Amino acid sequence: MSKKIIIIGGVGNGSVVAHAITDANKRGYNEWECAGFLNDKISIGENIESYPVLGKIHDIQKFIDQGYYFYYSIFRLYTKQQRIELFYELNIPESQLATFIHPLAYVAPGVKLGPGCVVMPNASLSPSTTFGKCCGIMISSVIGHNIVIGDFCHFAGACCVGAFTKLEDGVNIGANATVREYLTLAKFSTVGMGAMLTKNTGENEIWIGNPARFYKKSD
Repeated sequence: MSKKIIIIGGVGNGSVVAHAITDANKRGYNEWECAGFLNDKISIGENIESYPVLGKIHDIQKFIDQGYYFYYSIFRLYTKQQRIELFYELNIPESQLATFIHPLAYVAPGVKLGPGCVVMPNASLSPSTTFGKCCGIMISSVIGHNIVIGDFCHFAGACCVGAFTKLEDGVNIGANATVREYLTLAKFSTVGMGAMLTKNTGENEIWIGNPARFYKKSD
């Protein structure tokens, strides 16, 4: 019997993961099934892209008690720390954080995924790389080998992260961005879409361009 995932969030990261789970089901991969969403902006009983809204975010305890699993999809550039604080307020047991790997993804031997991680179609994760909890590795992302990645990091579609890098908690890599090997990206830093990062980033910094340059702080 499939384990049922409730996604905390809505359209965007949440809905693309919901559809990826359904696509995996169609391909015969039935470990997980998307039961619906917890969302504060849409009424209970309404749908998010055909998936039902089951409750508000702070209704979560009753769903924990019923044995559901959860994927936390609420991340925005300028409110990352607050969204992470919300996650911890919800007190979701790590044993009930779903780790979903789409069957079209490549996950090499020696990769370690923390609880609550999602690996989307055509992503490639190279050997000896470790991810903290609740990381999102989106479609066609390429993650190199021997990388240490913190909690709540997000890798947008078709980004590429070079080997032997370190990403602290809450780092966001934009779509089509490239990160050179041997760099350190500090907490809550962001590499903008299409950027080519060749230098270390500081905490809460946003870097954009090719080659990437410091743009501003995100707080």
